[in-house]
Amino acid sequence: MPELPEVETTRRGIAPHVIGHRVRAVIVRQPRLRWPVPKAFAQKLAGQTIDAVERRGKYLLLCTSTGTAILHLGMSGSLRIVDAGVPPETHDHLDLVLDNGRALRLRDPRRFGAALWTGTDPRAHKLLAPLGPEPLSDAFDTDYLYTRSRGRRGSIKEFIMNSHVVVGVGNIYASESLFRAGINPKRAAGRVSRERYAALVQAIKDVLAEAIKQGGTTLRDFVREDGQPGYFRIRLKVYDRAGEPCPACGTAIRQITQGQRSTYFCPVCQR
Repeated sequence: MPELPEVETTRRGIAPHVIGHRVRAVIVRQPRLRWPVPKAFAQKLAGQTIDAVERRGKYLLLCTSTGTAILHLGMSGSLRIVDAGVPPETHDHLDLVLDNGRALRLRDPRRFGAALWTGTDPRAHKLLAPLGPEPLSDAFDTDYLYTRSRGRRGSIKEFIMNSHVVVGVGNIYASESLFRAGINPKRAAGRVSRERYAALVQAIKDVLAEAIKQGGTTLRDFVREDGQPGYFRIRLKVYDRAGEPCPACGTAIRQITQGQRSTYFCPVCQR
């Protein structure tokens, strides 16, 4: 699934190609995505100029003077800039045809993505309003995370993956951040000290920033907007490395299941 670094990489990649350009037409080939594409999406967006491309969590926001298109890549989606005349492939469900002869094309094989429209503040939308702070923002700090963790009996890994606590810390980056902070992913969130939360907050910021710099992580079918893969996977220390030696101590990396997701950690370095 594309996570925050992949979505931010996509935002940065498409922004120069769409900002300042008018949407000549919206072509919806398959409206049955995670939620049906509303008629207002094409009706309201066509003819508008894209003023900005923003991100909130894993949602991309195409901002115009009359409203905002809200896009989500789902589990296998991607956005590409293509020449408007390039024939669509099987899973190319939506095009925003621009006045420069290019098109922003949504490809989504599993159809878990979304294309929605709001005429009001997108951050007040029912899908975005409950989201926690951005992990790379100043609002996400030690005091915030430590305070939110008090009394929590669930695992620290599931805690930091809760989008109501903080957005964008998906499965890959949760495992990597906990390894860097030396925290066992099974430890109860409410039993982690403030000092260790300080290390975890910094680890999350560092891991995500490095992943964005490398263009995201390619697992299965995510590619960047230009069709090229992300390269952060070669830097992963524990994720998907079960049985391999820990890069710090040499102990075999373990794999367990938490919340129906695979977790990878070093039983020696992480306590």
